[in-house]
Amino acid sequence: MTPKATYTHGHHENVLSAHLWRTVENSAAHLIEHLRPGASVLDVGCGPGTITAGIAERVAPGRVLGVDAAETVLADARRNTAGLDNVEFAVADVHALSYADGAFDVVHAHQVLQHIADPVQALREMRRVTRPGGVVTAREADFGTMIWHPNPPGMDAWLPVYYKVARGNGGEPDAGRLLVSWAREAGFSDVTATASAWCFATPAEREWWSESWGGRMLRSGVADAAVAGGHATRDELRRVYEGWKEWAAADDGWFSVTHGEIVCRV
Repeated sequence: MTPKATYTHGHHENVLSAHLWRTVENSAAHLIEHLRPGASVLDVGCGPGTITAGIAERVAPGRVLGVDAAETVLADARRNTAGLDNVEFAVADVHALSYADGAFDVVHAHQVLQHIADPVQALREMRRVTRPGGVVTAREADFGTMIWHPNPPGMDAWLPVYYKVARGNGGEPDAGRLLVSWAREAGFSDVTATASAWCFATPAEREWWSESWGGRMLRSGVADAAVAGGHATRDELRRVYEGWKEWAAADDGWFSVTHGEIVCRV
């Protein structure tokens, strides 16, 4: 039986605000050198399509197909790529892609493998649909590298809760450090590994990031799963949110997360 993707976060507004912020420049710089005019690209787990749009602009007149397991988010993707005539979207399961062998020059995934049941099988499928000489790329956060200052009461509880929820759904929050291992298990031998970081330190960045992550501890699939799984009560999650807001209000507030990245030659 084909394993299914389980997206822990859901698509609440505070989750999508983070997805909508993502661009090729701030979330897929390792991919840029492989985006050449005329290339065909599969963007796996495209979400609301902001990275997809940047890919499409760079490879035109090449074609880009953005796929996601959630039909609902694809309406946003179509709106966010309006005016681009070389991009389309479809529902797909990365564990079993319904595309021919060697159909794409580039297959890309951003923050996908950490959420799914079998990342090695997903990479095998991504490899299968990539032509010889093409590349498979992925970028994943590593939650074990998330660090912040200051650390108000309440905020330090959010990460242990998230680990329990994500792993309870079959995901792996420390995916960034495992990408090379997963790629080699999937059959890749030519793997280039890099890392990059997001950092949030200005008042505007702190307010937005705290509402995105603190907010999803109140109102998202993460919060619902935390309560349903007995990992936290609603009152405890409220204290986590308040900790996030206290962090955001600190003049010296700072947060960073490192991402693992791979470029795998087929």
